[in-house]
Amino acid sequence: MSDILIFGGTTEGRELAAFCAANGISADVSAATEYGAQLLPEQVGILTGKRSAEQIAALLRTHRYALVIDATHPYAREASENIRTACQQEQIPCRRLLRKALPVTGERVSSAAALTALLNQCSGVILSTLGSKSAAALTAVRDFRTRIWLRLLPSDTVTAECERLGFDPDKLILAQGPFDTAQNIAHITQTGAQILLTKESGTIGGYPEKAEAAKRCGIRMITLCRPPEPLAGYDETEIMQQLLKMKEKNLL
Repeated sequence: MSDILIFGGTTEGRELAAFCAANGISADVSAATEYGAQLLPEQVGILTGKRSAEQIAALLRTHRYALVIDATHPYAREASENIRTACQQEQIPCRRLLRKALPVTGERVSSAAALTALLNQCSGVILSTLGSKSAAALTAVRDFRTRIWLRLLPSDTVTAECERLGFDPDKLILAQGPFDTAQNIAHITQTGAQILLTKESGTIGGYPEKAEAAKRCGIRMITLCRPPEPLAGYDETEIMQQLLKMKEKNLL
């Protein structure tokens, strides 16, 4: 039985899993998708699939982990709420791993509704790097099938869902990021985009490179800002230090 449970699906989650494997810390890692699970080291236990708060609580009751680490994406608000609720219910310590925020470049919006309203006030081709979870909201954009390109992680399931929503399959860029400035410029050029949509995904998520590409190409960049975090968190280094201290004290 593993000592800690990491909810990952992010670069930090994978790095934390590798850290545990390298330091003899027994860990299970939960990834929402099969694709995310394939990127994890073999030395950790791998759990796949999305879970409700009730399902997470049932998992915690079964395994009684010493610690849960929420290393989900900064925009995965529902997942974080479910993890926090389950840990509080089962009285298991939880640490939130926070990705360092960066200053927002260009225009900003605070919600998907505000974003679609803004896009409906203008014209022009759009390249969205918001990810598949934002695809449904973007169908509210006027002429979305002809205007919007989506850059997404490669996945047959995601591709099928985007086509079901009505997006043009020829306007899907399926690739694993993060991307450097040259790759972002290439995608802007390929799509003829006049507007780049992005989340403030931090340095790890390639936000500076997207901002630089938009600047060099002379196009608008609109950032969907992060939802507020209800609790204080820790950066990756702080989490790793805490794990080592727990191991030294035989708490793991």
